[in-house]
Amino acid sequence: MMIEEKMMEIDCRGKACPQPVLMAKQALEQMKEGELRVIVDNPTAHENVERFVTSQGCSVKTVKRDREVTLHIRKEALSGGTESVRAEEASRRVVVYINSHLLGVGDETLGSILMRAFLKTLLDMETRPNRLILINSGVRLASEGSEVLETLRTLSEKGVEILSCGTCLDFYGLKEKLRVGMVSNMYDIAQSLLGADRLIRP
Repeated sequence: MMIEEKMMEIDCRGKACPQPVLMAKQALEQMKEGELRVIVDNPTAHENVERFVTSQGCSVKTVKRDREVTLHIRKEALSGGTESVRAEEASRRVVVYINSHLLGVGDETLGSILMRAFLKTLLDMETRPNRLILINSGVRLASEGSEVLETLRTLSEKGVEILSCGTCLDFYGLKEKLRVGMVSNMYDIAQSLLGADRLIRP
């Protein structure tokens, strides 16, 4: 006798971030294993949902049709050992939170010099952060014209995830000028901050 595998489908078309991620999260929490199909209609939602479900250990395949994307997400039942390893890895996460393109309060020229020095120093550290989160004017650091683009690219190549707030990029008109890292959303940012073992705010 064959047991029918559980399959769920959620329609996230027209939903602004972070709603698609939240809806996918809630659906996955209701499933022990099986397939979840998520339908989105914009690139940002596609990227955010795919990144989130991958971080949860799920596999994902995408099918594109015109402007719509259907993500076929497979969740497997995890063993206790796998969950323990994931929890241990998460507990060691180091996150750097940057909310300005300047470091410190005072003279802007000095603040710019200090920020360049701080990011360059991260490259020389034996232990680097897992994630670098950029919000507010901090998103300028990863955008076209930034003096620290090469430093951020090198950090990215060395495994540091660089996330820029999508709302902030839109506000400053930089969405199309992001040159390193990924566009993120407030859910992903909040999850990173709450799940960090160490949070560094320069």
